[in-house]
Amino acid sequence: MKQQTRVPKRGEVWLYDPGRTIGSELRKKRRGIVVSSDMMGVLPVKLVVPLTQWDERFANTAWHVKIEPDAMNGVTKVVAADVLQMKSLDLERFHLYLGRVSATIMQDIAAAIAAVVEYA
Repeated sequence: MKQQTRVPKRGEVWLYDPGRTIGSELRKKRRGIVVSSDMMGVLPVKLVVPLTQWDERFANTAWHVKIEPDAMNGVTKVVAADVLQMKSLDLERFHLYLGRVSATIMQDIAAAIAAVVEYA
């Protein structure tokens, strides 16, 4: 696939290739939300929270953030940001810009990350 030319920014939704995976790691090309600060520019990597199909059993978990489709985010069905699957990706793994999530969703994702790492 053709390499993207723009640098992914915090809050953007991208299609990316996670590369070689093992065990319970998410496979295949995925959509994900960039969560790392745009000020972190020393290395050509970004932290990404992958999106997965929403399941009602996620409603009571601290690490899933429900995202409804809207005109801005490029999501076509209800999905969950799966914070437990967050990973660092080289810029070469990003293939296609899809959209941007709201500030409220980014706050919910940041809160989920804080809950998962027990940050008080």
